[in-house]
Amino acid sequence: MNETQVNDTAADPLSYQQFCQLSAGTPLAALQDLASLEFLHSLRHGSLPAWLELLARTPQPTPVSIDLLNKVRIGERGDCSDQQHALIRENLQALIPWRKGPFELFGIDIDTEWRSDMKWDRLREHISPLTGRSVLDVGCGSAYHCFRMLGAEARLVIGIEPHLPYVMQFALLKRFVPQLPLFVLPVTMERLPAGLAAFDTVFSMGVLYHRRSPIDHLLELKACLRKGGELVLETLVVDGPEGYSLFPEGRYSNMGNVWFIPSCATAESWLHRCGFNNIRIVDISVTTSAEQRRTEWMPFQSLEDSLDAADRSTTIEGLPAPKRAIFIASVK
Repeated sequence: MNETQVNDTAADPLSYQQFCQLSAGTPLAALQDLASLEFLHSLRHGSLPAWLELLARTPQPTPVSIDLLNKVRIGERGDCSDQQHALIRENLQALIPWRKGPFELFGIDIDTEWRSDMKWDRLREHISPLTGRSVLDVGCGSAYHCFRMLGAEARLVIGIEPHLPYVMQFALLKRFVPQLPLFVLPVTMERLPAGLAAFDTVFSMGVLYHRRSPIDHLLELKACLRKGGELVLETLVVDGPEGYSLFPEGRYSNMGNVWFIPSCATAESWLHRCGFNNIRIVDISVTTSAEQRRTEWMPFQSLEDSLDAADRSTTIEGLPAPKRAIFIASVK
């Protein structure tokens, strides 16, 4: 990496210029207004100046190798000096909590709250090959799964994530691999242009139950897909017949923004009603503390604090404990 690349990365930590170059003349050019430092600053987050300064002072050693196929590993310990290593670790820790991962960065193990690799392992053999595909990941967090999508040879991956601390975590990771065709836009689904129809595969994982209108969310996902494109939907589910969904009156598993948790049959009917076809469930799993837990990199409340101490099959609110399903569907 030459000095010009280092300076460009410091000035453009989210690789917006690279995105605009790659998207020019394609349907994704419609996203360029959302891919700019001007738009980022327009969000007026009080911590943004400090985060950008942190990114700018982070050393930028060149990773000799990366592995995105089997894990997300960027570089090895020997790729940077002791001083660089210490400052990189310090700046990573300044962005705690780290929710999705894990990551290995120059020998630093970022043990995130979620073992997101377990979810990836559950779905990767069931989805259409990502080779050469353009991919959207909705609610991508720090972009762990986006990196894995590149490891599966996706041509281009775009994540959207409205929570700016997670966007900054991604920006720090991307600082060391600015050449990757991976970008995160700091927006919600509602900010995307209507009828985009630009992606071969769209992932929505852990988002549906946070939406006040799950039907609108599914229609928005469909509008992002090209004809013949594939949706990968992962969501909380509950046991019950078609038409049933849990509508928590208050919090659910310590979360205050949960609206509808459908039964599997209900989620399938929603997908069918929204015009998806070839709908199938490829995995149902109960979330355990092996997959979601408190760590050094996320030292706050986690799954164990959300379950009834006397009955781990229920939440502290007396509701069914978290169970998740993965659905795959297509658009004609």
